[in-house]
Amino acid sequence: MITATNLSKRFGDLTAVDNIDLEMAPKQTFGLLGPNGAGKTTTISMLAGVLAPDSGTVKVNGADDPTRSEVRRQLGIAPQALALYDQLTGRENLGFFGKLYGLSGSKLKERVDWALDFVDLTDRAGDKSKEYSGGMQRRLNLACAVVHDPPVLMLDEPTVGVDPQSRNMIFEKIEQFKAEGRTVLYTTHYMEEAERLCDQVAIIDHGKILALDTVDGLIKTHGGDARLTVELVEMTEDVKAMGGEIDGLHVTMQTPDPMSEISRIRDSGAEIRSLRIDRPSLEQVFLNLTGRRLRD
Repeated sequence: MITATNLSKRFGDLTAVDNIDLEMAPKQTFGLLGPNGAGKTTTISMLAGVLAPDSGTVKVNGADDPTRSEVRRQLGIAPQALALYDQLTGRENLGFFGKLYGLSGSKLKERVDWALDFVDLTDRAGDKSKEYSGGMQRRLNLACAVVHDPPVLMLDEPTVGVDPQSRNMIFEKIEQFKAEGRTVLYTTHYMEEAERLCDQVAIIDHGKILALDTVDGLIKTHGGDARLTVELVEMTEDVKAMGGEIDGLHVTMQTPDPMSEISRIRDSGAEIRSLRIDRPSLEQVFLNLTGRRLRD
């Protein structure tokens, strides 16, 4: 597991990460979400030992200082920018990264074969990675992160630019990692991915953790009310008096309890033709906490 305590990093006058605490347990996929420039990459870089924090500590499976090689061997990292050598074949890429993590001989071959099969690239193992499709490159990037069988995985937007089939395979592999007892740190700009995969989610902005909870907990606390849209057979004065937006035979209202509003409409004698309930989502939580202003 990963534990970060009072973690901070400054670049001149800019505080990129501001005294944050994180704890990621085994068999857990932990989502780190935030707008561009929020501090996600700096946080991951410190957790991985690439950047030294100005203050605070990082522990990986109880071991201090992720810059030490014996600690780094416990990490598997799939960065957003593909970490592949395009003139090397898929097998050669995996062999190179396996050697970096201390694998050799029959053990290296065994793990490379396993990784190729794991991401369904065995048939293309002898092709240069530059000849792979975008989805295949993402899968190879993931294979390079797990070739040494690490207990902790850091996956930074691993589905950017991939086809639906590769995206679904990556999801399945992440769920398999968690079932095997690994800790997975996952960043994404796709909120539906975090809703599907993550057991806990931290939303970060301006270097601070704005909220940290389960997806359901975040939606309950920060998502706002549900949106109820009802189409009536005939609009009535009683329904108009209930408030909400009226558009012909449609009435729309924000409410924490849509079922109660439906009962109120029916009890008034109005006849409902159809209805729709749009419940708050993680995307709504994200926008409520970080705002709607565009980030560069």
